[in-house]
Amino acid sequence: MPADLPQSVLFCCDHNAVRSPMAEGIMKKLFGFDVYVQSVGVINDLEIDGFAIAVCKEIGVELARHRSRSFDELEQSGEALAGFDLVVALSPASQRRALELTRFYHLTVEYWQIMDPTGLGETREQKLNVYRQTRDQILGQIEQRWSPA
Repeated sequence: MPADLPQSVLFCCDHNAVRSPMAEGIMKKLFGFDVYVQSVGVINDLEIDGFAIAVCKEIGVELARHRSRSFDELEQSGEALAGFDLVVALSPASQRRALELTRFYHLTVEYWQIMDPTGLGETREQKLNVYRQTRDQILGQIEQRWSPA
């Protein structure tokens, strides 16, 4: 049974370049202004991934203007981690970091096991197919968790 939609969700992964931006974009497309959504990475050392942009565009999710940022940059921009209702970690490293940063807050951190598509596939089409699998895993998790109308 789908849970009630939280007021705010923070998606996180390793670099905020593939999985967490995909999740942020998909969530925004499905729920619009009904929920405040952001995403971060453990570190910010990569720009948004071109394959992530391409496969999300296929389902009407625009990621080209996404700017990667880290947990630290989120806080530095004045956005408190404690202000989110839910943190969804999409990688083990981001789950550890989220739990470490939220240990003093009454904040729920969930871990969704989502495949990291980077480095998989040899041809462009193989890479796109792997990224589509990741996109579809995220979409499925969001729909299962909150069942958009």
